[in-house]
Amino acid sequence: MNKIRLIIWREFITRVRKPSFLIMTILGPVLLIGGIMLVVMLTLQESGKQDVLVIDESLLVTGLLKPTEEITYTYSPIMVEDSIFAKGPHTLKVYIPPNVTVDPKVEITYKSSPSENVERQIVSGIEKLVEGALLAKNNIDPETYSKIRKRMQVKLYDIKDDGKESHDREKAFIGFVFGYMIFFFIFLYGIQVMRGVMEEKQNRIVEVLVSSVKPFQLMMGKIIGIAAVGLTQFLMWVAISLILGTIAMGFAQDKLAEFGEKQGQGMMTTGLKEQLEGSGLSTEERESMAEITSGISLIEELPIAAILGLFVFYFLGGYLLYSSLYAAVGSAVDSEAETQQFMMPVTIPMMLGIFVAQTAIVNPDGPAVFWCSLIPFTSPIVMMVRVAMGNAFEHPWHLVLSMSLLVVTFIFTTWLAGRIYRTGILMYGKKVTWKELGKWLFYRG
Repeated sequence: MNKIRLIIWREFITRVRKPSFLIMTILGPVLLIGGIMLVVMLTLQESGKQDVLVIDESLLVTGLLKPTEEITYTYSPIMVEDSIFAKGPHTLKVYIPPNVTVDPKVEITYKSSPSENVERQIVSGIEKLVEGALLAKNNIDPETYSKIRKRMQVKLYDIKDDGKESHDREKAFIGFVFGYMIFFFIFLYGIQVMRGVMEEKQNRIVEVLVSSVKPFQLMMGKIIGIAAVGLTQFLMWVAISLILGTIAMGFAQDKLAEFGEKQGQGMMTTGLKEQLEGSGLSTEERESMAEITSGISLIEELPIAAILGLFVFYFLGGYLLYSSLYAAVGSAVDSEAETQQFMMPVTIPMMLGIFVAQTAIVNPDGPAVFWCSLIPFTSPIVMMVRVAMGNAFEHPWHLVLSMSLLVVTFIFTTWLAGRIYRTGILMYGKKVTWKELGKWLFYRG
């Protein structure tokens, strides 16, 4: 046991002291949070002012579209050819046909693609004016119409939640993100185990090591040592991400509020539900605010502590299971080119887990999700979807069985990998086949 401890410490300390570990531990969260913030900023920021040429053959919107800081309008009752538009000062050309009230379509021609926000503002303004013209034509009071016109909303309710709105699909997506993170970490550190074994084998260092320790002890020390590196890095990422995320969220809320005010929607962050009624907002705007409220409610419902705790368990369980197999692959080959035939069967179950976890977003109670959350080779990824949804806690025996099977399978694969490792680690210059690997399992010694 002391020898395994020494190997674990050696593997851990040599990797933690590397500059690449420190750089990636710090840069990882910075790049992640920074990338998200950059996307948000670029999404909210316009590329420049838009000078819109409106060809209004319907004569319903001429002079009535409200300009903003980003958008100005110029009107023409007759068609302007694309060749003339291309040489002119305008950045967008909007064509409104004379029968727009019968066939509600408009055409937008651009020199550079407009943002979704610009397109939404232009189309929304035209829609309201055309709608107003139709109401006037049919002698319908706009106020009465706005009260009558309602969008059909669909809300899901789980009878077991005492009338609370269901967010199962959103929770399933969050669980998928955690499952994908497990896949990423298992693959990343599993490959490190395989390459570490191969390097020691190629450099003949292992010949010196096995004179002092048993091959199985060497394999276990390497697997657990790299697992400790991965867990340390993950926990540091979580801590740094929480700090940076808190700072970024405050900044993002200010920007979103500023953006909302520009759109006349006034992004509210507190007492949202109470402020919606009687706020003077349109139906669409109230629906947008309701979506934000729903998002806040979703975060409050998530079992955060359980998700993080089970994430660590399934990461470690999945890693220990797969890394033992990767160690066996590394010991059986002499070069990285030879690993392909052995890596594919090891990697396919993880890819299957990712696929099933994706389907769980739209069908979280499907039989594939149930079975793959129990099968040890896919459960580290798929079970995270059920954990985030809370479904795993409704059926605790599913969770207990999944965790137990994962532990038992890890012990079995470690024994299996140890049989291959003890023979392959000292074998050089021979191309190994599946048949040969099968023979190694039954060698005595």
